[in-house]
Amino acid sequence: MSIFEEMSSFLQQGRAPKVKELVSQALENGEDPKRILEEGLLAGMAVIGAKFKNNEVYVPEVLIAARAMNAGMEVLKPALASGNVKAIGKAILGTVKGDLHDIGKNLVKIMLEGKGIEVIDLGTDVPPEKFIQAAIDNDAKIVAASALLTTTMGVMKDVVDKALEMGVRDKVAIMVGGAPVTENFKDSIGADYYAPDAASAADVAYGILTA
Repeated sequence: MSIFEEMSSFLQQGRAPKVKELVSQALENGEDPKRILEEGLLAGMAVIGAKFKNNEVYVPEVLIAARAMNAGMEVLKPALASGNVKAIGKAILGTVKGDLHDIGKNLVKIMLEGKGIEVIDLGTDVPPEKFIQAAIDNDAKIVAASALLTTTMGVMKDVVDKALEMGVRDKVAIMVGGAPVTENFKDSIGADYYAPDAASAADVAYGILTA
């Protein structure tokens, strides 16, 4: 088993100290930081993402694997920075105004980061203009809005309208998701993409940024 496969395997098991140790070891062996990221850490998270999508693992396992990935990233970040390895793109993420639910949003963040996407997480209760301003300020191609309450879903339409009003509707892809949200709802408010779960959202976002 290669050091990358080992890293991926320990990451899937959520064994943060082992992941850290293997990242250090790989760097000492002169492995390319980008390769460590892609074949070790991201490969492990991809397996977790696929299993999560198929209900083979659940939220606790995802969180534990994400913690292991973050532990590996702490060691890897300085090497990545000096090697000019850039994220494939940026996504603005948040739960819409009036909604304080963040478990789904946090899972989406984990899955997006697991695809090599830089996430600017605005948290919960985010007003429409804040989503769009953040996209402008960070030159982000994706705005991902989450809602768990049927009463706050309408705010997603305001996010779309605000992108039009602020003149960037053609520059940002607006993704929506959350328990009450559907493909039909996405169409009705004029958003671009809908994802039924966190792993699918990451696949969609990856597709947008690599198209």
